[in-house]
Amino acid sequence: MSSPAEIKRKLEENWIRFIKANSAKLSLGTIDGSSPPSIFVGRYGYPKVRIGPMIPPLHGDTTILDRTELWTGKSLEEIANYRLSLVLGTKNVNIHDISSRYLENMQELALSERPAETEATFEKKPIAHVEMQKELRFDHEATPFGPVAPLRAFKVSSLSADQRIEAVYCDTDLRAAEAMMELYRRRVEMSIIQRVLSMGMLGVKKKRKLVPTRWSISATDDIISGMLVKEIEMNPTIDLFEVTRHSHLANYYSVILIPDDRWIFEMIESWFTSQGQVATGTDNEDARGLNHNPTIAGAYFAARLAVSEHLACRHKKAGAIVLREIHPNYVMPLGVWQIREGVREALKKPPQKFERFDSAMLFACSCMSLSKKEVIQKSRLWKSFKSQTKISDFA
Repeated sequence: MSSPAEIKRKLEENWIRFIKANSAKLSLGTIDGSSPPSIFVGRYGYPKVRIGPMIPPLHGDTTILDRTELWTGKSLEEIANYRLSLVLGTKNVNIHDISSRYLENMQELALSERPAETEATFEKKPIAHVEMQKELRFDHEATPFGPVAPLRAFKVSSLSADQRIEAVYCDTDLRAAEAMMELYRRRVEMSIIQRVLSMGMLGVKKKRKLVPTRWSISATDDIISGMLVKEIEMNPTIDLFEVTRHSHLANYYSVILIPDDRWIFEMIESWFTSQGQVATGTDNEDARGLNHNPTIAGAYFAARLAVSEHLACRHKKAGAIVLREIHPNYVMPLGVWQIREGVREALKKPPQKFERFDSAMLFACSCMSLSKKEVIQKSRLWKSFKSQTKISDFA
């Protein structure tokens, strides 16, 4: 297995190889290509933020460059190559100013159900950004992307609107949360719902505004999972403790479903420090929901979405603990999509079933660096469940 340093070096080499292969295009003031489609809305300077299209210097079916649902089973290197090939052009825009021609172009792009032909003219050449950038930089919430340059003009063509999105976009009396749930019910991928929410295309007309990409990702997971949690309240409870596991991209997941007639949810996240020690973060909620911003940020809502939709599909009710362990080979944060998909993949597997919580917890921890004892010391849900259960159940 490659070391973290070797993985980083390979990513840097791939980045340099991409820049060299496309240096002629990146040295021009104009670039054209098939946008997946992809749009980025920044958060710095809020409410005046940077927004613009992401365009690869190539034509054809580029869907996979931006559709996170297609990345299951892909390596970190493959995903990095997808994302770093996208050139971002930006303009500064107020989040409330969604009626300009520029933003109309962006919204038309966001509506497209397939890659669209795009052309961007820049104030500065994208290669200049690359030359100033000393190292690759990434965001823990959103997926990475390649060179950035201020945009002078933008054209888009060969559009084909997704009618599912167009219907809620045109319904200016439909609340944003209801529109998001409508899209989810019509099997629109989460990455697309996040995109149209970010572009201010959902909700009552007078309340529509741009939402920074990072925030729209967590908001979508949070709102949809919250509505699913309410739906499963009347479902029958599972009979036994169920544990499923999955690992990808140097992230390890164990999901414990708990036979409880209440909605209770907890996520315990662990990672290795530079000194080789294991650090942890945890958040939990009951049926009243989370009453604070999660310490583990968008990862919490991504995991909750995966668990709540699993239970909704099964027409069952349960509590849940999600354990996530991040290994050092996860050298490049790829965004919280991989948590959502990692937990989804875990829950697709046949579960190991247990009659007792301690047996389920022991199995869940068997693939983790933290022991069962260390995990239950962090778990408020364990303590809550245990206090409401006979002592004999834990003997």
